[in-house]
Amino acid sequence: DVPFDPKIPVGVMIEVPAAAVIADVLARECDFFSIGTNDLTQYTLAVDRGNERVAHLYDPLHPAVLALIDRSVRAARRAGIGISLCGEMASNPLAVPILVGLGLEELSGVASAVPLVKEIVRALDSAVAASDARRALECATVAEVRAICAARLVAVGLLDHPDLGEF
Repeated sequence: DVPFDPKIPVGVMIEVPAAAVIADVLARECDFFSIGTNDLTQYTLAVDRGNERVAHLYDPLHPAVLALIDRSVRAARRAGIGISLCGEMASNPLAVPILVGLGLEELSGVASAVPLVKEIVRALDSAVAASDARRALECATVAEVRAICAARLVAVGLLDHPDLGEF
């Protein structure tokens, strides 16, 4: 017999559209969710980001990806379980306001992005970010979502931030 803790938290990675679609069902069996945005984006958009012929179509700010993230967050909230998000999207300054607006409170990205992400989060008003996220969920194109994100970064005074780069 190998002893184990029966109370160890059990969770799932939401990395494929099917998991996001049945998030309410999965939440009944879990203590937490973690959304893996790299794979979720790739599988939602059917785009291999390593394939140079289609990699330009890979964008985690695509409305379909945002809808699946929103669906997963809502399922976790209804079930009263924790939810976090990891992947490149968590380190993307443009994405941070929308992620906060969708209700994500825990982001896991590259260490070098932590100071900028923290600065963006601190500059945001949660009600305004939630309004931006609702608008982004209604968008038809990535360009429309990116415009909402960029406008929020401009509005909070981060346009000239040295670590922001081009957007």
